[in-house]
Amino acid sequence: MQTKRIFVKSMLALAAGSVMLSAQTAAQAQAPAGYPADYGKIVDGAKKEGKLVIYSATDTKAVEPLIKDFRSMYPDVQVEYNDMNSTEVYNRYISEMAAGGNSADLMWSSAMDLQTKLVSDGYGLVYASPEISGIPQWAIWNNAAYGTTFEPAVFVYNKRLVTADEVPKTHAEFAKLINSKLDKFKNKVTTYDIEKSGVGFMFITQDSRENKEFWDLAKAFGNASVRVQSSTGTMLERISSGENLLGYNILGSYALVRAAKDPSIGVQIPKDYTLVLSRVMFISKAAKHPNAAKLWLDYTLSKRGQTMIANEAKLYAIRADVKGETTYSDLAKMIGVGLKPLPVNPMLLQYLDQNKRLAFLKQWKEAAGKK
Repeated sequence: MQTKRIFVKSMLALAAGSVMLSAQTAAQAQAPAGYPADYGKIVDGAKKEGKLVIYSATDTKAVEPLIKDFRSMYPDVQVEYNDMNSTEVYNRYISEMAAGGNSADLMWSSAMDLQTKLVSDGYGLVYASPEISGIPQWAIWNNAAYGTTFEPAVFVYNKRLVTADEVPKTHAEFAKLINSKLDKFKNKVTTYDIEKSGVGFMFITQDSRENKEFWDLAKAFGNASVRVQSSTGTMLERISSGENLLGYNILGSYALVRAAKDPSIGVQIPKDYTLVLSRVMFISKAAKHPNAAKLWLDYTLSKRGQTMIANEAKLYAIRADVKGETTYSDLAKMIGVGLKPLPVNPMLLQYLDQNKRLAFLKQWKEAAGKK
């Protein structure tokens, strides 16, 4: 009898081991090639969580192809995608965390400085993605904040009303053009409202660091009574209609997509220097669905995800090994040493200090006539 019990126990143990091995193999079969052997645990964890909540400043329409492709890989994970402007992303997350309620699992925003601040303040989960080797080192900070795109700040103009010889090629030419033709460009120049747009504030402060003649340019904006907007879409609409003729520091990814369909929109990538932002992504330390968030982060940084970013979302892939129209490689060939990617690190936080922010806004308003 004792021998039989031992035999039964052994058979049960073997069966249990077989089931466990089968489940482990099934999970690992879903892990992308080259990933760690235990990545299947993350996949299984995400399946059990069944959901992913994202707060993002990236247009829903641009991200839809990525969500569809991601779900073809992980059909058990539902994606709740919340599209807001960059300042709203930050404020909503902060307020929800302060209230102790539910918030996003993953944050993805073009306001690099605000994202970096959140990670610096301890909100980001430290996670070493298996895709780290494919991303430039300047785009990774503390294995928590990851740059995911490579998007230039560009000049935009109305092709029907601005002649080819008028189109500014450099920042100095931009200032010279509007100063010399105020009769044409007064009330016709637009840029971001830097009090309301996190991206706009970041671009303009980094501009002031890069351009020795920045405040002369700001005064030219004042002479032209620059019109400010909180969204890229509004500026592109007004340039297309002719209400405005020139746009400054417009997010190039959105502008180029619009230009491909709108014959009124022209895009000029500055030739003296081109600021480049990278949409920063991090997983919330308080994420309710951390495994699903890891899957999304890794997918976005992977060659597959980056190929979708370049060729479907048109947001410029940050990986050098991705081919397509909107990629790091193509932009590097076009601009060369003039490319100025903004690194994902605490340097971005300089103007988030309240006193420095207010001092900069005051100086900007005085120069640009936005009192």
